[in-house]
Amino acid sequence: MLAKTFGGAVYGVNASIITIEVVVAQGLHFHLVGLPDSAVKESEQRVEASLKFFGYRMPRQKVVVNLAPADIRKEGSSYDLPIGLCVLQASEQIATTRSLEDYVIMGELSLDGTLRPIKGVLPIAIEARKQGYKGFVLPTENAQEAAIVNNLDVIGVKTIQDAVEFFEGKKDIEPLVSDTRDLFLSQINAYEVDFSHVQGQENIKRAMEIAAAGGHNVIMIGPPGAGKTMLAKRLPSILPPLSLQEALETTKIHSVAGKLGTRAALIATRPYRSPHHTISDAALVGGGSFPQPGEISLAHNGVLFLDELPEFKRSALEVMRQPLEDRKVSISRAKWAVEFPASFMLIASMNPCPCGYYNHPEKECVCGPGVVQKYLAKISGPLLDRIDLHVEVTPVSFDQMTANRPAEPSEVIRERVIKARERQTARFADQPGIYSNAMMPSQMVKEVCTISDAGRALLRTAMERLGLSARAYDRILKVSRTIADLAGSEEIKIEHLAEAIQYRSLDRENWAG
Repeated sequence: MLAKTFGGAVYGVNASIITIEVVVAQGLHFHLVGLPDSAVKESEQRVEASLKFFGYRMPRQKVVVNLAPADIRKEGSSYDLPIGLCVLQASEQIATTRSLEDYVIMGELSLDGTLRPIKGVLPIAIEARKQGYKGFVLPTENAQEAAIVNNLDVIGVKTIQDAVEFFEGKKDIEPLVSDTRDLFLSQINAYEVDFSHVQGQENIKRAMEIAAAGGHNVIMIGPPGAGKTMLAKRLPSILPPLSLQEALETTKIHSVAGKLGTRAALIATRPYRSPHHTISDAALVGGGSFPQPGEISLAHNGVLFLDELPEFKRSALEVMRQPLEDRKVSISRAKWAVEFPASFMLIASMNPCPCGYYNHPEKECVCGPGVVQKYLAKISGPLLDRIDLHVEVTPVSFDQMTANRPAEPSEVIRERVIKARERQTARFADQPGIYSNAMMPSQMVKEVCTISDAGRALLRTAMERLGLSARAYDRILKVSRTIADLAGSEEIKIEHLAEAIQYRSLDRENWAG
């Protein structure tokens, strides 16, 4: 007898529906076909133990399990539950009143028949609704995540016995319903940190506000303990809130990577990722023999913070150059290619030298001649070229640290950022793929960032006297356009240019002396 149901396989951040067929016929042995990996092949042992635990049996006949289409590789242990149910139906141990073919079924079985949570639930649920399936049967721990998708009955089960009783009609399990919009709105401002906790550092806060308003990448240079990491952690709290579409995109990526947790549903706040400097190329950008999203994709629609930038492997930093430009990463293998979105703000920090105290107001640098320049040279010019703001961070004095003056909260700064972003949205309305000043190509910079003769003279003087490099020119104009947007000005004024010029520390030829 033949039994059939459906599961899902995730490729990149999208899913494909997989047909699971089981036939029990005369003969011996269990055969699993359809390009399964080792984890799928091992399902025979997990399924047999689970069935025995609840008093069922694995047929002592020829059992053929087919996962179609056969040319797509199937990975992981999430096909255990549909295989187990199909084996029971095909061997006539259960008589179903609800059709297995109306549902997408996924879940990993323990040896006692309980279900473990799986990865990639959200993309599979979206595909199941798109293809018109009645419902999605899956582990209870994943039900909240799948319930984000409306018009799909999400049935959470704890054991294979619960699933059997549901399909036999002996147990009614109410579909889990989640009001996605209410859930999203209730968590949209749920940040644990706030700029109101930061005493002093007003100039750095201002640079962060400009970066958030224009989507600019930032590098902070300063001694240990100056507050670089603390400030970077607070940046997501002043970025514009995620739209519902952005939240779904972000949640899909975290679902595929298995980073959502068992009780999480929709990611409503902008992600903040801070990988260690020992990270491999594949972990940072994505990849592996079965490609998974890397840190840059997990930071999609949020912030990627690279602490101690010169300590990262040069190869890891260089593979990040293309995603910074294209805002996506393509990973190609011999038979297929996947694409992960990677639209993030890069925030980097570094010490000014190996000892950390070059240019420190109180402590003396002990690095030898040329060491500072060699340390800075670890960051390649093309990568530095993609960073708009260079900010020098100085330590906070004792008086500033102990002052009880209330600092400006993130909510107030965010309001100014949102208004600046609204001006940019209107400006780039007829430019597909451009949403902020940081995304402008060089040709558009000339059209959008026009400056007066006085401004041109100031820029020429700054470039000559400060020894700014040619690549600084476009960056200064982009940043000054953002400063003008924050000020509500249609034109770039001389004071906007003057402020933008000071954010090019590393372009000064004499910076490292």
